[in-house]
Amino acid sequence: KSGFQSYKYRMIPLYDDNPTKRTPVVTIAFMAINAAVFLLMAQTGKMFNKVVYMYGAIPAEITNSVDIFPYIEVPVQATMISSMFMHAGFLHLAGNMLYLWIFGNNVEDIMGPVRFILFYVISGLGAVAFYIVQNTDSTTPLVGASGAVSGILAAYLLSFPRARVYTFFWFIFFIRIIPLPAWVVIGVWFLLQISNLGTGGTTAWGAHVGGFLTGLVLLPFFRKKGLYGPWSKWRGT
Repeated sequence: KSGFQSYKYRMIPLYDDNPTKRTPVVTIAFMAINAAVFLLMAQTGKMFNKVVYMYGAIPAEITNSVDIFPYIEVPVQATMISSMFMHAGFLHLAGNMLYLWIFGNNVEDIMGPVRFILFYVISGLGAVAFYIVQNTDSTTPLVGASGAVSGILAAYLLSFPRARVYTFFWFIFFIRIIPLPAWVVIGVWFLLQISNLGTGGTTAWGAHVGGFLTGLVLLPFFRKKGLYGPWSKWRGT
């Protein structure tokens, strides 16, 4: 799941007012790949769950280097990458792609296409690794782009904390679309991930936290020279 939500309130970002200098071709490509993979998975019908177990990242398999049935033709460690392009359902896909589109285009803009590709993949790997450390013996597959997208959120937060993000806000009977600073939207999102660590359920909160922390660490090395975040002086840049 993406966004800050419960039975009483929701915060869902819809779009921002942060323009880009060039067409975000990599962001669009990642969205297309994720959508294409989901469509291919949907065509498998009753085999859908089998595909998830084959190419999703299963902590017990990766930590023990053992392939549990159903088997795959590549090393199980490769599922750390394949899993980040798979989704368990349409809403799962739609939520991640919404966040990727809103925040990914600007992050790609400050990195350039090649660095952005590496940043995306490494953030995703960091998310999977963090999740595996938390769930070493789990045989439940992890799938979804949210780990990589979490890294993008971290990069956006540091680079554009004051950018306005138009957000659908629902609190009981109060329903509005309101502009909020990115630091509020992403900050609330991150607090939700932290507060739900260890609670279980179908959402991999640990992967979100792992991807976000990976993005924080990676940003200084991946943004273009001369483009620094609001706290760059703290790092001596």
